[in-house]
Amino acid sequence: MDFSLSAEQRDLKAAAAAFAQGELNHDLPERERAGKFSRAAWEACARFGIQGLPVPTELGGGGVDILTAVLVMEGLGYGCRDNGLLFSLNAQLWSVELPLVKFGTEAQRRRYLPGLMSGELIGVHAMTEPESGSDAFSMRTRAQRTDEGYVLTGTKQYVTNAPIADVMLIFAAHPDAPPMSGISAFIVEKGTPGLTVTRHMEKMGLRTSPMAEVVLDGCVVPEENRVGPEGAGGAIFNSTMVWERSCILAGALGSMQRQLETCVTYARERKQFGQPIGNFQAVAGKVADMYMRLEAARLLVYQAAWLGQQGAAVAEAAAAKLFTSEAWVASSLDAVQLHGAYGYMTESGVERELRDAVASTIYSGTSEIQRVILARMLGL
Repeated sequence: MDFSLSAEQRDLKAAAAAFAQGELNHDLPERERAGKFSRAAWEACARFGIQGLPVPTELGGGGVDILTAVLVMEGLGYGCRDNGLLFSLNAQLWSVELPLVKFGTEAQRRRYLPGLMSGELIGVHAMTEPESGSDAFSMRTRAQRTDEGYVLTGTKQYVTNAPIADVMLIFAAHPDAPPMSGISAFIVEKGTPGLTVTRHMEKMGLRTSPMAEVVLDGCVVPEENRVGPEGAGGAIFNSTMVWERSCILAGALGSMQRQLETCVTYARERKQFGQPIGNFQAVAGKVADMYMRLEAARLLVYQAAWLGQQGAAVAEAAAAKLFTSEAWVASSLDAVQLHGAYGYMTESGVERELRDAVASTIYSGTSEIQRVILARMLGL
């Protein structure tokens, strides 16, 4: 494996960090407290080219490979303290745009990708249901074929971007069809009769990323809005997992780097018992652990991205997602402890990182599911 980065990749990462520091942190404490999504920051990201990263150049996008996408998102995570914004970006990039790139018709790509890349449209991926989370293919939402196309009926839950979405990629099962081969994906636009966004959900962290429930009550979708062949929903869902699990926590690498630097500075400047607290082994050990976690997570994420470019990295992507999410939580806990009472105060911003990090062990496949994947890949 060769992780040597080109000058262009290093420049892109640095440019993303500088852009994020300058444009994406305005009024964050107030927005986070109010749970307010920043459309201005979203559109700024689009102008920079974030939403176009994985889309091929022939379709108007950046056409980057997985490793380059990881580096850009890492730089973005370093400069942007708004983890909710990054989460919303990830939700669209890997779960809406990539399926359209890989499985969409030419007409679907022309209709939706330009707006998604420009920031004019916001996309959402709707898979999870009240009774279908980790067991994704036990969904109860149904797609009944009719002369008009398909009638969708069911409820989707914990849908990121739902309150602000213009385009939804919704997965539904066909009656009496086998679970794995009986699911299809459909594009449903905002305002379609029978589609309702309900129950705006308050979260512990990632509060600037809106989330809601989506109800489908006899929602009629024309056949041309089906993405891929009928029954290809499982393949569509699984096809983007290497990209998603490699990239979704790339921003956490940047966040952990910034977190480490903040803790080192604080440990040098904060004095107790007549000396900097960094002189005490208990504090220095926490900083050393934070560094070790960061470097190990970075190597795992880079490896998964590099191997993904070669064709397959299922186990590596699962390992990268699992380790990085848990490392982020552990380092965030250490950061709060190192800052003491001040770290527990909302004004410090240190506790916000912990609240945001906790979610990473749940979304895009829980830590438990990643361990199941790894165990099965090892033959258990």
